[in-house]
Amino acid sequence: MPLITRPRTRRPGLIAAGSAMLFALTAALPSANASAAPAGTPADAAPGAGAGSVVLDWYDTTARTVEAAPAPTQITNSRTWAISWLAAARATREAPHSRSRAAFQDAAVATAVHDALVALTPSRTAELDAALAASLARVPDGPAEDRGVAAGARQARAVLASRNGDGLDPASVNAPFTVPPAAPGVWQPTPDGYAPAVQYGNRVARPFLLDSPSQYRLGPPPALDSRRYRADLAEVRAYGAADSTVRTARQTETATFWYGSSLTLYTEPLRVAVARSGGSAGDRAELLALFHTALVDTQIATSDSKYTYLRWRPVTAIRTGSLGTDPAWRPLHQTPAHPDYPSGHATYAGAAQAVLDALTGSRTDPFTLTSPTAPGVTRTYTSWRALTRDNVDARVWSGIHSRTADEAGVRLGRAVGEHALRNADRLFGTP
Repeated sequence: MPLITRPRTRRPGLIAAGSAMLFALTAALPSANASAAPAGTPADAAPGAGAGSVVLDWYDTTARTVEAAPAPTQITNSRTWAISWLAAARATREAPHSRSRAAFQDAAVATAVHDALVALTPSRTAELDAALAASLARVPDGPAEDRGVAAGARQARAVLASRNGDGLDPASVNAPFTVPPAAPGVWQPTPDGYAPAVQYGNRVARPFLLDSPSQYRLGPPPALDSRRYRADLAEVRAYGAADSTVRTARQTETATFWYGSSLTLYTEPLRVAVARSGGSAGDRAELLALFHTALVDTQIATSDSKYTYLRWRPVTAIRTGSLGTDPAWRPLHQTPAHPDYPSGHATYAGAAQAVLDALTGSRTDPFTLTSPTAPGVTRTYTSWRALTRDNVDARVWSGIHSRTADEAGVRLGRAVGEHALRNADRLFGTP
């Protein structure tokens, strides 16, 4: 059964010619194994002096800002990242090809991200002003700094204006959804709480690069009487139950580790990728802009498929379905309030992997990752693909997604991520 209704895209490492900007950016970011840090210093250590260090400073400032004043919807927070870093990337492209280029780019990045964040999270203005003053104090005074500041401010205003009314504010994202009559396979509110559906409005939001939210809409999920669906449901019933006797301790830990927000869980891996990449402040800003615009578009595309097919969640199928009902069955984790197909965690992982594989290499030196939903647990990874694998398994072992929904989600995310890579020239314009 085809899972994408449009032709499959090529793998990121084999992206067809047509985006000169992408190849230039890829060349500037050689491999996640290469570190920009001094010899003997961990590649993901706190930023210091050196090429591109202002990007890590403002990466951390963006993360702190979003954490301190988050919107109630993940995609709105992703939009904050995307707008801020798209403004920074565009501003750095105005830099002169001279010895003052680095100073210009540092001033442009700091100003663009600062101005965008102030507009989007005004409650953090004092902290952001202090961070900007610290960044600019490290940039040599002179025309390059002045022009960089002007470029950053100009691009922040332009990107903010271009995204006005894009439908990614919390009220639009969680537009009211009328639940259809109960029927086999049709989504219904889930226990515990039976909360109203969320993210329904994503499907009509304005993407950054997709031609429409439905551009990569998935094909339909397996029929309820198919062998694949029966196998999916049997797996979730056995491995995703709160009282499962077959799920291992390691599998339970994986499910709990990856239960939280994808944006939060990918903040540290993305920082590792940026810290270990080469290139200028402009190169690193473009990586971040591509990543977050692709992830906004992925979340829009996810809701398009979810609310097209309205596939019920495993807990509803197991409790009330025709494949042997078990009214007392409970998943390991609370089921989110939106349809099963596809998994949003899996689409996020698929898009993130597509971008990071293409721009930083598929493998990296070991890095450790923690999770707010699994305090005290540390995981070590050496590839972006491993993050995707754990996301797929985790949603099954949590009892909240079928494996088909997870695997289809990875494909959808990868398609959107590869689309962003192929169309990077539309995002940034000609250097």
